[in-house]
Amino acid sequence: MRIVVADCTVNYVGRLTAHLPRATRLVMVKADGCIAVHADGGAYKPLNWMNAPNTLTEEQGRWIVTNTKGETLTIDLHEIHFETTIEMGEDPGLLKDGVELELQRLLSEAPEEIEPGLSLIRREYPTPIGPLDLLCRDEDGATVAIEVKRRGEIDGVEQLTRYLEFLNRDDRLAPVRGIFVAQQVKPQARTLAVDRGIQWVEVDYDVLRGAETNSLRLF
Repeated sequence: MRIVVADCTVNYVGRLTAHLPRATRLVMVKADGCIAVHADGGAYKPLNWMNAPNTLTEEQGRWIVTNTKGETLTIDLHEIHFETTIEMGEDPGLLKDGVELELQRLLSEAPEEIEPGLSLIRREYPTPIGPLDLLCRDEDGATVAIEVKRRGEIDGVEQLTRYLEFLNRDDRLAPVRGIFVAQQVKPQARTLAVDRGIQWVEVDYDVLRGAETNSLRLF
């Protein structure tokens, strides 16, 4: 990851136009190519960003980021206060507790509890940034990426967003939509999911366990 703290102005041209006047901000360039501009506040969300894949062109005092959609993010660096590059290695992702693992197992056996017509393609589907919980196909044949949590918070939505970015680069799967599943989805996570075009679903662990128990038969 490359980290720069600088006085900068930022201009975005794409689906709309946006301008950030000169101020001291944090600019991050992640290993996967994502670029984000942060203020010293505002919690998790950057002021502006460009998801990968994109192209970063560095000129004297200026970064120009373009993507395949024709969007452009121009960052004018007026004064750099700090700059470093850190090799962070592979992230293991969020670790699941026993309930999350059991939820994942139960839902892999009954994906229709998430959405009618869903069928499982694979559990723990591998991606370059870690395994996706469930990869499914909906009744129209479209690919669906599902991340399962016991408690649905913002970090889980961010995790699913990163998975979707990689999965949608695979022509065999794209377009891939996402569903964030938890026993309880926090209001902030709901808002972020909707903003990212991700569905969210709450499931009842006890009902799922009961449904499994009721399906058992003696022969």
